[in-house]
Amino acid sequence: MATVNQILDFFEEFAPVASAMEFDNVGLLAGSADAEVNKVLLSLDITPEVVEEAKVEGCELIISHHPVIFQPLKRLEKQSAAYLLAKYDITAVCMHTNLDLSEVLGVNTCLADAIGVKNLKKAEIGECLFIGELEQETDIDDFALKVKSALSCEGLRYTAVKPVVKTVAVSSGSGGSNAAEAAALGADALVVGEIKHHDINNANTLGLDVIDAGHFKSEDIVILPLKNKLEKRFPDTFFTKSKVYGDKVKYI
Repeated sequence: MATVNQILDFFEEFAPVASAMEFDNVGLLAGSADAEVNKVLLSLDITPEVVEEAKVEGCELIISHHPVIFQPLKRLEKQSAAYLLAKYDITAVCMHTNLDLSEVLGVNTCLADAIGVKNLKKAEIGECLFIGELEQETDIDDFALKVKSALSCEGLRYTAVKPVVKTVAVSSGSGGSNAAEAAALGADALVVGEIKHHDINNANTLGLDVIDAGHFKSEDIVILPLKNKLEKRFPDTFFTKSKVYGDKVKYI
């Protein structure tokens, strides 16, 4: 079986903690690095229901993308995720912007791979911004449908100021603030998880198409590839993806 410390060391090979952005809180956020783990639950977020799932499944460790502790705790609510982790003696490892920025296996590399963006490179401008190309020029309506299908979205928002796209930037999660940078790099379209109204206006002015797939859908795409990577490295440890967690967003 693996130890938490061995898993942390493995992350250093492709998403080192030191590469996370300054505001972030990543790495071991609850429990002990010396703990041995037989079963590990992976989830985009650690919510109370995810902790309860880990307890029922007998998982000693939860690995998530979003930090279970982000702001300093001023009060520990009895049914909060952090309280339940301590109550059940479950360790939490959270890999956030370091996983966003990874060029080996990260959120944006998995997002790009899923939607058919090739020759992906990390941009020198913007935050967590990557850029690559589709194999051929594609009608924006068809590309939006491909993104919807690839990410299993019930719905998404997109603009079509440019009818045909080939160069595509990706910035998972709340990456809509990268619209100006994506346009400056020559992108025809930017695929994100969230974008604000004024950033849509800016993208429209710049002639940049935007596909807003939803924060959860744009980032949950990393969980299964990460599970597969961990399974190969630690074959004696059982890894499973959360079955209870989702953003519960509905479209009508």
